[in-house]
Amino acid sequence: MSEIRITLIEDHDLTRLGLRAALKRQEGIDLIGEAANGIQGLELVETTRPDIAIVDIGLPDMDGIELTRKIKQFQTVRGESDVKVLILTMHDREDLVLAAFAAGADSYCMKDISTDRLVKALQETYEGHSWIDPAIATIVLRQVRLHAQPEPVEKTKTVEIEALEPELEQALQESPLTEREMEILELIVQGSSNVAIAERLFISMGTVKTHVRNILNKLCVDDRTQAAVVALRSGLVS
Repeated sequence: MSEIRITLIEDHDLTRLGLRAALKRQEGIDLIGEAANGIQGLELVETTRPDIAIVDIGLPDMDGIELTRKIKQFQTVRGESDVKVLILTMHDREDLVLAAFAAGADSYCMKDISTDRLVKALQETYEGHSWIDPAIATIVLRQVRLHAQPEPVEKTKTVEIEALEPELEQALQESPLTEREMEILELIVQGSSNVAIAERLFISMGTVKTHVRNILNKLCVDDRTQAAVVALRSGLVS
């Protein structure tokens, strides 16, 4: 795998120095630039075009959520390749978590994450998956579902298609989710375990596992949390 080009936008000097040292020791990671505030960070992203920008929420001049929004808006206007954003923060407040994803953040990590798990999060983000710190995964799934606005059936179908990433849309066109898989995906989003799904749908555990495996493959994700996030963000499940 080619090196992942990273920019680090963090205002706390000691934290930035520690992250720099940790990332520079990792194979497959190329730290190409650093910034101590949002304005510098936006200029850095625009000039270097990294694969991933690691962004702290608590920046002094422009919070990380606004910076994330500007990064994503800039790309839309310029029609350029996607710079992914990984939020790295001490905050697990529900409003900040939801605001970060609404602004376009791709992944969300807590600052107490180990270096190995941070590298894993960067790799997952680089490959196009949303990586969510386990400490906030439940918050994200519960709150995104709570705040989702129901749409008329006709409009929902349109939103589903427009919200999907091109690769995922193509994959689902070639191998669409079955009615049973959609039932199980909805239960996954609700937080149901395999045992609960089996009991709810009166099917065996083996059958549930087979369906879950098929769902993960069709959605191009590695685990149930990622499947739930993709389902909610794309509009497959509201």
